[in-house]
Amino acid sequence: MAQYQVDDIDHMEDDFEMGGFHEEMEEEYYNDLGMDDSESDDDEYGHLSTNIRDTSSAQARKGIDIQGIPWERLNITRENYRQTRLEQYKNYENIPQSGEGSEKECQPTAKGGAYYEFQRNTRSVKSTILHFQLRNLVWATSKHDVYLISHFSVIHWSSLTRRKTEVLDVSGHVAPNEKYPGNLFEGFTKTQVSTLAVKDKLLVAGGFQGELICKYIDRPGVSFCSRTTYDDNAITNAIDIYDSPSGAVHFMASNNDGGIRNFDLEYFQRTKHFQFPWPVNHSSLSPDGKQLVIVGDNPDGLLVDSNTGKTIAPLCGHLDFSFASAWHPNGHVFATGNQDKTCRVWDTRNLSKSVSVLKGNLGAVRSIRFTSDGQFMATAEPADFVHVYNAKNGYEKQQEIDFFGEISGVSFSPDTDSLFIGVWDRTYGSLLQYSRCRNYSYLDSLM
Repeated sequence: MAQYQVDDIDHMEDDFEMGGFHEEMEEEYYNDLGMDDSESDDDEYGHLSTNIRDTSSAQARKGIDIQGIPWERLNITRENYRQTRLEQYKNYENIPQSGEGSEKECQPTAKGGAYYEFQRNTRSVKSTILHFQLRNLVWATSKHDVYLISHFSVIHWSSLTRRKTEVLDVSGHVAPNEKYPGNLFEGFTKTQVSTLAVKDKLLVAGGFQGELICKYIDRPGVSFCSRTTYDDNAITNAIDIYDSPSGAVHFMASNNDGGIRNFDLEYFQRTKHFQFPWPVNHSSLSPDGKQLVIVGDNPDGLLVDSNTGKTIAPLCGHLDFSFASAWHPNGHVFATGNQDKTCRVWDTRNLSKSVSVLKGNLGAVRSIRFTSDGQFMATAEPADFVHVYNAKNGYEKQQEIDFFGEISGVSFSPDTDSLFIGVWDRTYGSLLQYSRCRNYSYLDSLM
């Protein structure tokens, strides 16, 4: 993964934010709608009695832009701005021309799928990114509960109560308050969170200096702090929390030093450490716990034995570095996302080539998620597009979710009912919520 100075984040924001859309224009738009602009940024974590900047599904059906962008007041139409973005957005590549080189293998997919419908855009929940290549910063634990990174805080948002709560503040000093062997009791100061994972009541945050911070959401304080490595190239690129075959809960950290480290969550002890010849940007454990998908700063990924770390098979086909992977719940199929703008779908029963090659619009596929029932797969580009594919129909049809802004992460709820998308933009940063299309849509009137 590319070395990156977090001090440059303001420059990155200037490069990628939606130019030309100003706060004063936006405020005038909402005033014309009769919506009282009473929200204050000072009320950062309090109850939101009104959500004047939000857009509901009912408003979207009336033609209001889901992000609240006042197109009728701008000197460009949405369609023209979309075309400008497609033409001018620069995809980051470690291997030049990888995006163009991958096009010949991509399978055509029909658009027009209607799997998830827009529910709400919450502008008061500001999702942020600290590394332009790492986008696993949004996690849903139920159809109403989602956790995300906002600057130096982990925020919990409840779409049911419309409350946001600060769960973990890493802007100052963080130290563990429980005693475990190997706990780094001196803790950390001003941790720059590069990746996040939340499952059930457990939260694990990874940092730019190899930090690991583990916290149970229903307990005060932090349970465990550790540093995976003191290597100069220490950044924690991905975290995966999972249930082992024995029933114990573990988590796995993928690091830029080429290491994958496994920890049990009963005593927070490292149980395995595998080393690879290039930075590991993402790894995913198969549902049966026997195989690992490893992707990183190498065009070829690896399928390895999770007990020994030995390679089962190389994954050949991508043309650039990969940053995303995910397993289908059937345990045979998995997917990888690459800076060559493709998501490749693989089957462990025949790894000589990928079974599907799916193309993005703007850039790299930086996040992949399957629904727990295996019906759908979502892939997120760096900005503007999330694609939801019908996995049970051979990925031949997709729903293209189209908006504007960098994507900090995507997450299906465990029950598959909700899809959350974090949008990072100085003006239009927000949390998008979509609900799975059901036959009882009349309930929308009660939400």
